[in-house]
Amino acid sequence: MWLLLINPKSGSGRGNKVGKLVKQELKAFGIQYLDVSAGSAQESQENLTSRLRGNQKFEGLFLIGGDGTVNLAVQELVGSGLGMALIPAGTGNDFARTLNLKLKNPEQLIKHYLSSRPSLIDVGKVGDKYFVDVLSTGFDSMVNERANAMKKIKGRAKYNISMLLVLSTFKPKSYRFSIDGFSFESKAMLIAVSNGICYGGGMKVTPDAKIDDGLFDILILSPVSKFEFLKVFPKVFSGKHTTHPAVKISRGRSVEIDSDAVAYADGERVGPLPVKARVIERGLLTWRM
Repeated sequence: MWLLLINPKSGSGRGNKVGKLVKQELKAFGIQYLDVSAGSAQESQENLTSRLRGNQKFEGLFLIGGDGTVNLAVQELVGSGLGMALIPAGTGNDFARTLNLKLKNPEQLIKHYLSSRPSLIDVGKVGDKYFVDVLSTGFDSMVNERANAMKKIKGRAKYNISMLLVLSTFKPKSYRFSIDGFSFESKAMLIAVSNGICYGGGMKVTPDAKIDDGLFDILILSPVSKFEFLKVFPKVFSGKHTTHPAVKISRGRSVEIDSDAVAYADGERVGPLPVKARVIERGLLTWRM
């Protein structure tokens, strides 16, 4: 018996289409499952929590959705011993990229999950919340704040518009850092504390990060002109921005950041700084490729 959680709203409705396909494939494979999906994210999370705390044992969780759905499930799965079988159906699908899930066909992914074993990976923890990809603050968090305030514009367009609006008035801030107890101060435009390799729909902010090495990759972008920023920023999709002299990447097990700014983790709002994040080694069981 497996658990199944579908977010039908993921990817502007793609989750609903993929979810129906997955149910058909599971039936064709003769796989029994218990659907914990509900009308809201909160209800789905409560259903998942209830099943994980029950006496029944499950083989894994088929999860259909995007990064927001992953973030919801991870809060309950860390330390549970139940493996997550992700079938990406979101807009960004960054965690799917981190897991190297290149198979697009749900049938192929289901076959892969049924014929292989999950492995343990690291997760990050900030406050009482877990994240699997990136904790960020600075320019990108300001873009998220602006985009979340836009109610009428949907999809990728609102982030592109927000980026231009934020950049027009953006100024670097002074930050105080502590990485594994080593403290320093620096002005920065963007900071990414990464367990995974990418965020924002394929931006490979820390292309060499590994999800099982017990370390964060911590990127700090020092101040550059807006013209230079616009030159460098597109390179983040290929990971080639890391050679720029204003980009510094450190590694550590724990990090503290303080400034007059807000933080986001896996696209979800964490809140105002200061924040403290640490690596939870081998905290999540998941299938990958």
